[in-house]
Amino acid sequence: MSYQPPSAGAAPERPATLADVAAACGVATSTVSRALSNPGRVNAATRERIQRAARELNYIPNSQARALTSGRTRAVAVLVMDVTNPYYFGIIRGTQHQLKAAGYTQILVDTEESEELEDGMLRMLRPSFDGAILAASRLTDRRLTTIASEMPLVAVNRQTRGVPSVFIDTPNGVEQAVGHLVSLGHSDLVYAAGPESSWSGERRWRAMVRAAELYGVRARRIGPFAPRLYAGPAAADAVLHSGATACLAFNDLLAIGMLPRFRERGVDVPGDVSLVGCDDIFGADFCNPPLTTLTAPIEQAGRTAVAMLLGRLQDTPAPATRQEATLPTHLTVRASTGPAPTKGRA
Repeated sequence: MSYQPPSAGAAPERPATLADVAAACGVATSTVSRALSNPGRVNAATRERIQRAARELNYIPNSQARALTSGRTRAVAVLVMDVTNPYYFGIIRGTQHQLKAAGYTQILVDTEESEELEDGMLRMLRPSFDGAILAASRLTDRRLTTIASEMPLVAVNRQTRGVPSVFIDTPNGVEQAVGHLVSLGHSDLVYAAGPESSWSGERRWRAMVRAAELYGVRARRIGPFAPRLYAGPAAADAVLHSGATACLAFNDLLAIGMLPRFRERGVDVPGDVSLVGCDDIFGADFCNPPLTTLTAPIEQAGRTAVAMLLGRLQDTPAPATRQEATLPTHLTVRASTGPAPTKGRA
């Protein structure tokens, strides 16, 4: 049967459907679905006829309808804690580029640092995606393990038994930072902690304690603070109250937010207090002073997470699909750290 395209005056007022393409070609709707979603399962002549009809009818696949017939949406949900935090820009860019190259759509979700919202969005959006990437998840280990048993997912910057993960090794960077501060003569260090539910924040604190013990210096913890600029003044005041001469902040946003408060109180950075951030976000190198921080391959983490997830989404997952990947960090020294003051601050 040969296909005759509709005349100009007969153009449908509604979008073309699979049924329209099937009727035009004289084949079953299921055959059209296979020809468009899995071409290798339809003979070449029929496939070509269907594809031509779809083009001429301007048929646009509907992701929900396609999911009903194939069980796949070719969409991946990427959940981040705070879409306004520049740290997540690299992850979003890395996942988006890798997903686009593989023919997948990215569904971006901002969970606003909320465990409840993260959990709820995963459940609500589940019919819309094939798998998920969770960046710095706030879920408990138990809940994360349960969700991983229900859907394909990869966690970024989180390690939980049984859950595929891409780990950014900031604890090693923290140890480098402590060594750097000790080399500058600092012996009283303080950690300005982020959210209590942050898995990575807890690992940074533990790494700081280990390194402090190794070097024989004092390490204390203050906070928790929101990982945002507005929490900087409170964190700066807490640092000054502690009397420490050096501070490692949970992330760069918190550290950058501390700088104006130090200036307001007449405290020189790094003359009176040395300050180290974490993540090396956009802007960390041109704040005043430029921030010493931990640099990580954040965009690579996003790409790696997608590669791991797509390996799990294959019809026959490859036995060699990685379950874990660790990416290194390194200390980038700028002007916010310097020699310890010769006399303690009053």
